Amino acid sequence: MPPPLPSTQALACFEAAARHQSYTRAAQELALTQGAVSRQIGALESLLGVVLFHRTRHGVALTESGQQYARQVARWLLALRQGTLDVMAQSGAGASICLAAVPTFATRWLVPRLPLLAREHPDITVHIDVRTRPFLFAETAYDAALLAATPGQIVQWPGVQAQWLLHEDIVPVCSPALLARAARRGPGRAWQPVSAQAVAQLPLLQQSTRPQGWQEWFEAAGVPAAHALQGPRYELFSMLAAAASQGLGVALIPPLLIEEELARGALVIACARPLRQARGYYLVWPEPAPHGALARFAQWLAHTAAAGTPAPA
Repeated sequence: MPPPLPSTQALACFEAAARHQSYTRAAQELALTQGAVSRQIGALESLLGVVLFHRTRHGVALTESGQQYARQVARWLLALRQGTLDVMAQSGAGASICLAAVPTFATRWLVPRLPLLAREHPDITVHIDVRTRPFLFAETAYDAALLAATPGQIVQWPGVQAQWLLHEDIVPVCSPALLARAARRGPGRAWQPVSAQAVAQLPLLQQSTRPQGWQEWFEAAGVPAAHALQGPRYELFSMLAAAASQGLGVALIPPLLIEEELARGALVIACARPLRQARGYYLVWPEPAPHGALARFAQWLAHTAAAGTPAPA
């Protein structure tokens, strides 16, 4: 016979108590009595044959076995809640995809194109959470991930398949006013790019996750730049774009992430010398090959990226 399954009530009590390190606070969260929480966890320990908590002066603390089980239970309950919400939201029709994605690419490139997905595949709903680094799919409820990575990082990610989408080419951008001042131009010619030597005289905005970015760009341009490592640092491309549009300096950003700013003139290309990065954008999913809604989403995403499909106005 298969082993008995713990009740969802017992798992919910255990997860809440593990998170709060307190039966009392778990009871308050679940609208139960402390005695009911204690009984549920006791029944769970009897079923498992393992002690999950030990008493402390301030409440309870997880045992080593309890810590391991708590991580698993939290994932199970999250997947169960998400699956339940998906079925309720779709009323039995359509399908949903839970996607982990790097924030700026998701916000600036993917989300503006989701209306195209809705028109072509109205039955597919995409839920997006932020993840910036590879992870184990078995430990999450994600169906796929949309990440920036190098080919080497993708190869080292165990148990996944990946679909390359886009190269990451970076180019110097800044506000028109800053470019006009640097080139001593009138407003009507502010958009015209300048030389790499002129860029070296501008204040530089740095990305904290890619501290060598400006050094690599100036080296590729054959221009010495003593202050290539200087300037304020920002973690996300979206932060760099906001700082550059405010005239704080020039930033290295992929044009595909600032389509809206370039279109309305908040940012202009300071120097027409793009530099291809080792990183690219990939759709990644756990083996085996995708099927159903995920397969259709992957096909749509690949076609949209390859065609250079612009976001709807």
